[in-house]
Amino acid sequence: MSELEQAIRERAYQIWMESGGQDGHAERHWLEAQREILSASLGAVARVSKVSAEKPKAKSASSRKKRRAA
Repeated sequence: MSELEQAIRERAYQIWMESGGQDGHAERHWLEAQREILSASLGAVARVSKVSAEKPKAKSASSRKKRRAA
């Protein structure tokens, strides 16, 4: 079993317990847990990607030249 599946399974169990342990809602609990875990995982990936994509931009040659007063 993958770590992702295990995390979803554990969260689905927590949701089931929080809802009073009612039977007959396993699919709803699983889907809610899956949505939460995947959202958190993708959010972490997006934050890492955004940070690595935000590299300092090199200044262009024209911006490095000082303008002379006219």
